[in-house]
Amino acid sequence: QVQLVESGGGLVQAGGSLRLSCAASGSIFSINAMDWYRQAPGKQRELVAAITSRGTTTYADSAKGRFTISRDNAKNTVYLQMNSLKPEDTAVYYCRAEITKQDPRVPYAYWGQGTQVTVSS
Repeated sequence: QVQLVESGGGLVQAGGSLRLSCAASGSIFSINAMDWYRQAPGKQRELVAAITSRGTTTYADSAKGRFTISRDNAKNTVYLQMNSLKPEDTAVYYCRAEITKQDPRVPYAYWGQGTQVTVSS
């Protein structure tokens, strides 16, 4: 089995920072893209940031200049450093990873359980 476990969410005042982590574990052969999504109440889930296995990053316009995605391939972990947080960043944040298991070696997208981020004004 493969599992993604997120941590680092919480309550922060506007202008503050949080760092989210997402660790993949299990019978993993390789991990390609690792992403962060978020879903606010009443809204669709949206991509916040993505990073390839080689470190190429992509950001939503709302995240550019404030959020930084990074990964530690040795630890199968992806991070999201969020600075200058705004109330509109309040959402459940989910990590997603394209993982190929040891057996069968077929890539599949796995999701974490989500972590709540609340930014107060």
